[in-house]
Amino acid sequence: MAANSSTSDLGSRKYVHWNAPGVEKVPPGEAEDVQAIADMINTMQKAQYNNHRHMYGGTHARTQGIVKGELVVEEVPPHLAQTLFSKPAKYPIAMRYSTEPGDPALDDRIPQPRGLGMKVFNVPGEMFEVGKDFDTQDIEFNSTPALELADAKTTKEIFELRIKYGGNKEELYKHLEARKDTELQKSRDEVPNIHLESTRMYSQTAYRYGDYVAKYSLVPSSETQKKLYNEVVKPDSHPDHILSDWLKEFYANHEAEYLFQVQLLENLDDQPVEYAGAAWDEEKYPWQTVGKVVVPKQDSFIPVRKAFWEDHVRMDPWHGLKSFQPLGSPNRLRRVIYPASSELRRQINGRRQINVTDIKQIPDGGFIDV
Repeated sequence: MAANSSTSDLGSRKYVHWNAPGVEKVPPGEAEDVQAIADMINTMQKAQYNNHRHMYGGTHARTQGIVKGELVVEEVPPHLAQTLFSKPAKYPIAMRYSTEPGDPALDDRIPQPRGLGMKVFNVPGEMFEVGKDFDTQDIEFNSTPALELADAKTTKEIFELRIKYGGNKEELYKHLEARKDTELQKSRDEVPNIHLESTRMYSQTAYRYGDYVAKYSLVPSSETQKKLYNEVVKPDSHPDHILSDWLKEFYANHEAEYLFQVQLLENLDDQPVEYAGAAWDEEKYPWQTVGKVVVPKQDSFIPVRKAFWEDHVRMDPWHGLKSFQPLGSPNRLRRVIYPASSELRRQINGRRQINVTDIKQIPDGGFIDV
């Protein structure tokens, strides 16, 4: 939790209700922008298919490792006892570490945002229609606290530039530098390129948190993980697959532990929900711990597990509890583009989607039985 002069009053603060006026404001023309973005995502997927002769997701195409562990929810104060964290419990989880862009061959030595997708199993509660038959909660994380694709309008503009100038960084930067959000757009190329086990992960966007609204975060908390913060990728001496190598070496010798924290919405002027391009001030609005993730020693890069996840599994924050509803423009965008990306991927690869309901369905070895 961030240092704060008045953290003792966290239980008595006036947190904004998730469906209060102004939390979500859908701008005119958003639906048209979203459909245009879905089409562009498919265009980018097809371009990668031409390179690799296999279809991947439009984003987070490079798998760095997949592990199994446990989400431990402990007793928390009443204002934090919400949704998935409403009472003490233990849930099996599977987590996939990834690199954010849509190229599965992207060199690890190139600084880019990293991602983490978590599937939580055996979750009780009312689910959204798309996942009502599957008691799982999908939770997505990214290594940057702010999202440069801050809303649907911005996403459309940036994707247009990436499709047109993606192969020419100098030309792309000329157009990015003409924008008012230049610093935000260029920040993805300047993120620290460090060991994944020392990387703090963020939701970037806002979610319903039971009665309230929150962003969430995973904080590496073991001493072993903290010591790895200074482990920086060296382009001149490390191989292009260094991140997955480091991850595999770590899990062969250590268990991982993360704090699961939330940052609650108190002031819409300071903490916008519709625009995800700015982190919420953690001094004013402190992170609060609601649980922990524990991952034991294991092989983090099992080829059959990687193939199963990439070809059959779908991560989608709209697969989950209504009390954990994704909020804001970037999440309304995901509600359309994730199914569109997945559908094209299954169609081209000739693979069917498997809605995993038991962690044992994620293979530990052998062959994929579908």
